[in-house]
Amino acid sequence: MKIHYLQHEAGEGPGGIADWAAARGHAIAGSRVPAGDAVPSLAGVDLLVVLGGGMSANDDAAHPWMAEERRLIRESVDGGRPVLGICLGAQLLAQVLGAAVTRAAEPEIGWFPVRKTEETASPLFDAFPSTAEVFHWHGDAFALPAGAVRVAESDGCAQQAFVFGDRVVGLQFHPEMTPAIAAAIVDAEGARLPAGRWVQHMNDITADDMRFRRMRDWLWDLLDRLASAPASQVKPDV
Repeated sequence: MKIHYLQHEAGEGPGGIADWAAARGHAIAGSRVPAGDAVPSLAGVDLLVVLGGGMSANDDAAHPWMAEERRLIRESVDGGRPVLGICLGAQLLAQVLGAAVTRAAEPEIGWFPVRKTEETASPLFDAFPSTAEVFHWHGDAFALPAGAVRVAESDGCAQQAFVFGDRVVGLQFHPEMTPAIAAAIVDAEGARLPAGRWVQHMNDITADDMRFRRMRDWLWDLLDRLASAPASQVKPDV
């Protein structure tokens, strides 16, 4: 497969997604559209991954490139391609599907559990445990798009994950995170963390590498499932 990711921050690349692609023999490439890269043509994309970033999905005035990314996401969904949106990427995906993005009631930063919801029905999440500790770093949140299935929630944020159709997934949390990327984010932002019930101390965020390994196992299963069907068989009704 040809995997293409959209990256929004210099030090926040695909992490565990790139590791999965290498292990499975898939080609992977990326574009940093905020830095001036062109939005790729869908002709060279079998699986689109839209990563996170510190900007607001509602701030098109400061970030006009987001309109181009939404167009690519829309074309990917309409074309039946698998799409994975993470954090900001999930928020842009939710907007494309008609849902709002708003300021979260409280920020979530660090390792906190999410749990499957009672309405979880997608086989994409068969390997996801009933409760899993995952990595968060967000201050905004998406509403559930019409026609999507909510598959995970947390005490701090009701909308943690959704599936739309068979191969479109939005995740508020960061399963792609690696110890190196997390350490770089903490070095850059840790001294400015806001106070809150769902904000972990900066030293605790990078204290246990096993957290990343456990999260990686589920991420790889999800990616295997996303990659398992050709686009012509997975186009959802929009």
